[in-house]
Amino acid sequence: MSPLNVQGTRDDDAQSTGHKVAVCIVVGVFFLLLLRLWTFQIIRGEHYRNLSENNRFRLEDIIAPRGMILDRQGRILVDNRSAFNLAIIPEDVKDPEKTLDHLREILPFDHSNSMEKLSSARSGAPFRPVVIKEEMTRDELAVVETHRYYLPGVVVQVQPKRSYEVPFFAAHLLGYLGEIGQTQLKEFNHLDYKPGDFLGKYGVEMKWEEFLKGQRGGRQVEVDSAGRRLRTLQEVSPVPGHNLVLTLDSRLQLIAENALKGQAGAIVAMNPDNGDILAMVSSPSFDQNQFVIGLTSEEWQTIVNDPLHPLTNKTIQGQYPPGSTFKPVVLAAALENGFVNPDTSFDCWGRYRLGNHTYRCWRKGGHGPLDLYEALVRSCDIYFYQLGQKIGVNLMAEYARRFGLGSKTHIQLGNEALGLIPTSEWKQRRFGIPWQKGEDLVVAIGQGFVLVTPIQMALFYSSIANGGKLVKPRVVQRVEDADGNIVKTIESEIRKEQIIRPSTLSFLQKALAGVVQEPFGTGRAARQAGIKVAGKTGTAQVIRMGEDEDENIDEEPYEFRDHAWFLAFAPLEEPEILVAVLVEHGGHGGSAAAPIAREVMKEYFECNAKRKVAHQTN
Repeated sequence: MSPLNVQGTRDDDAQSTGHKVAVCIVVGVFFLLLLRLWTFQIIRGEHYRNLSENNRFRLEDIIAPRGMILDRQGRILVDNRSAFNLAIIPEDVKDPEKTLDHLREILPFDHSNSMEKLSSARSGAPFRPVVIKEEMTRDELAVVETHRYYLPGVVVQVQPKRSYEVPFFAAHLLGYLGEIGQTQLKEFNHLDYKPGDFLGKYGVEMKWEEFLKGQRGGRQVEVDSAGRRLRTLQEVSPVPGHNLVLTLDSRLQLIAENALKGQAGAIVAMNPDNGDILAMVSSPSFDQNQFVIGLTSEEWQTIVNDPLHPLTNKTIQGQYPPGSTFKPVVLAAALENGFVNPDTSFDCWGRYRLGNHTYRCWRKGGHGPLDLYEALVRSCDIYFYQLGQKIGVNLMAEYARRFGLGSKTHIQLGNEALGLIPTSEWKQRRFGIPWQKGEDLVVAIGQGFVLVTPIQMALFYSSIANGGKLVKPRVVQRVEDADGNIVKTIESEIRKEQIIRPSTLSFLQKALAGVVQEPFGTGRAARQAGIKVAGKTGTAQVIRMGEDEDENIDEEPYEFRDHAWFLAFAPLEEPEILVAVLVEHGGHGGSAAAPIAREVMKEYFECNAKRKVAHQTN
């Protein structure tokens, strides 16, 4: 073969090889293109289809306004108002950092926290608006609207916000809202909550959440590539939450709050016959609107570290020794079981000796000889020491539980405390120590291990006032829809009937009336002109005094001073109202708590008289 032919053959081979390589490259490119198409359309087709659709069409939530909360007269206590929130749709923002920097130049907000929210949302829900600033003022809104063209992905949401008409008013009863957490999202997944939603966290707002929340609506809108809305295609209106009509009398509530202002404690005013709560005060209070706007870390720490515990509803969560207000339990147990009769007399000379210990009466010189009626009216400790010694702790505990002490009242608020009614078995189980005889004496005057809540005491005394039935407290009368139609009526309930014999009940009513009406009664400060009031004072020791130590309340540190109690109902013949007052570290019940109860009852009867006149006029 000639050199020429050899060279030609080599050129042909090279050409053929090059052609094959080119073909392989082209085939490889097409294969890669087909693989990518297959990935985009088959493997991730649904994802990119959603992105494409969402680039043109968006589904926006419309938050339902919560139901209103009204008092028994129809006065609005909790309503809603419009709030403007600034939000960002993560998918529509190409450079989140740049957008946030631009926003920071025109209005203040938490930049670092917002960046964290956006980063988290981009990987989870890129089309869900992320709120970066709540409660914009109208001036801030105007500034944002002026710059909207340069802020793609930035939207302004108009949402209903909870509005508590009078800050601090009935805060522990009404409650407040808070943003839903991950745990609650799982717990309430049947109620259509989403991240960022608010729900009741306390009081009526929490306990009646299912009725108040409403049903969210939505709209379908068309947007451009920058996320700006072009038009609304379809809209489903939200369904407002149901309204709650409470048993609360807002005028009486205000009087009660003012009467306790500047002091720590609790007041419960109720109808003793059906359990309707007319006023419920826990002091100090808090501003619920702060929780709607959002608390700073410093504000939250100030509240939770307050030694007076403003977030505790002391009417149902505060647990205190009842002091002498417990004595009707002991008296009832003694009469019912034949240990004494109304004529039984004991001597009080200021001290009572049991074993090697001396127990004192609150009246240093003693009361002298007393019968059962005088013992309760004068609140003689020595008399009840001897009753306690006769009947023992277990029988006292049995009657205390009959009256509802040491158990939940099942009030419609939640987070209720139990209190404690001790027995000999309880102490042995709890401490591994036998019950001592001297402890019977201490329990008989409402001290020692005995703990009660103000709401329990209110129901206890209501059972004396109403003829011997233990009622369930009622906070909500009925639930109505937005048009005023009744959705649900909450009937009053009787938990127990005829707790004690009518004769014992009659004696208790007579003696409690003497506490207020008799010239030597300890509750004289609660008297009402023209109305017969019955009641009982109580002074509960916080620390035990020594045998020979004289108490001077003004010289004791605040936290060591006695708690002051007063329970009262009126009119005696047909009671309409019962008032329970506890003043933390207030000293003596007759001087610190009884005047407060008098003010609350005075307002109640004066308002009732005016309503009757107005009704007769109409």
